This record gives sequence, structure tokens and C-alpha cells, in this order.
Amino acid sequence: MANHHILVVEDDPVGRETLAAYLRKEGYKVSDVEDGDSMRKVFSQQTVDLILLDIRLPGVDGLQLLREIRHQSEVGVIMVTGKDDEVDRIVALEMGADDYVTKPFNVRELLARAKNLLRRTLSAREASEDENQKSFAGWTLDIPRRCLFAPDGSDVRLTRGEFELLCCFASRPGRVMTRDNLLDYVSHRDWAPSDRTVDVLVGRLRRKIEADPKAPRHIITVHGIGYVFADSRHIEPGSPEKSAARQGG
Repeated sequence: MANHHILVVEDDPVGRETLAAYLRKEGYKVSDVEDGDSMRKVFSQQTVDLILLDIRLPGVDGLQLLREIRHQSEVGVIMVTGKDDEVDRIVALEMGADDYVTKPFNVRELLARAKNLLRRTLSAREASEDENQKSFAGWTLDIPRRCLFAPDGSDVRLTRGEFELLCCFASRPGRVMTRDNLLDYVSHRDWAPSDRTVDVLVGRLRRKIEADPKAPRHIITVHGIGYVFADSRHIEPGSPEKSAARQGG
């Protein structure tokens, strides 16, 4: 919780300071500002995990600020509205606000909503990061950057086919993949792949990621079927995949 940063955007100084003090007491890092310009400054300079955004602000209102936020971020946003702002609440939700509270609100209810939203957004962020990066035995495959980093931190160059095949393996550890399965991930219009294509790419990958390509520990041959990426964390004891990993080759 100590690392969670909440940005409170509220023009009423008493309400803003009261809410900020309550959230700080609960262990959150809090920035509190009174208008859109101040919000933009904090948001551009710091990592913010949740925004409590008043819909009625001087100058640029909360809806316009919400639109700006959604153009650049999926940060959690709870709108703070008046009891007569029903139409604006609906518009805010349609524009991407995650939740809202109506003044006067119970701070404990707001805290509960904030905790729930933080839990959801941070879990989604972690899941996205997991999808963008795969790790195995000290190696790191950075998918957006199309890079493979060795345990010593060096950048290992991969061809397009090698990269796509390794992505397929690393995303399915412990799962036996037939050559036909693997061809689906490395086929392109400008070449005519075959079973041999997969074997050649596997051979290349083994020379790059295996300590001993002749006795591979990562990409294991499952005779008569295909290959399995032998990440032991994802292979059940006694499974065919486990047997293949023990046999090697």
C-alpha cells in the first residue's frame, strides 16, 4: 500500500485537505491539487495509481480532464459528483471513469471503493506486464522490444522465425507442441514452411540458449510428436512432458 499514489483533484480546500489527510493516515501516498493545470503537472511528472476527480472544477472541468487522462492512460479514476449530477455521472462512466461517489460521501465508503479499484487496476497492470515479458532459467524474452537477454544481461540476436518460435514455447511451458502447432506461429506468406523448418529453427535456438545444444534442457524433443519447452515449474511429476524432459534430446 505504501507505494500506491492517489491524486486528489478537488477545488474545495477543506474537503480536499480532509480527504488527503484521511488517505495518508491509511498509508497511501497522496498528492492533492485544486485544478486541472496542477493535476496535469503531477500526472506528467509522477506515477499515479488512482485519481479522485471532482467533476465540478474551475476552468477545465472534470469531464474534460477525464477525456485527457483516457487518451494517455488506463489509471483508475473515481469521479466525485454532486447529487444533482446524474447526467454527468453517466457521461463520465461512458467516457471511461471506473466508479463515482456522490457528495456528501462517507470517507470509509470511498476508501473501500478506492481499495477495490486499486486491486483491479494493479492486477490488470501486472498481467499485462507478464504478457510482455517471459523469463526462464535466467533468460528474459522482451516481447514488445523483440529482444532476448541472456542471464549475464547480454542481448542475444534472434531472427524473426526464431523469435516467434521462442515466444510460442515460452508462452506455453510444459505443453507438448506438435510441428503443425508450431508452424502456425512461424508461417509467413513469403516462404513455404515445412516440418523441417521447425526442426531447423529449433536447432538454431538451441545453439543460442542451451549450454549444450546436444543435451538440451529447455527445448526438449518429444519423439514422434514434436517439442516441449521444459520449464519444470509448469510440468507435473509423472507427466509425458516430464518424461521427455528427463530423456532430453
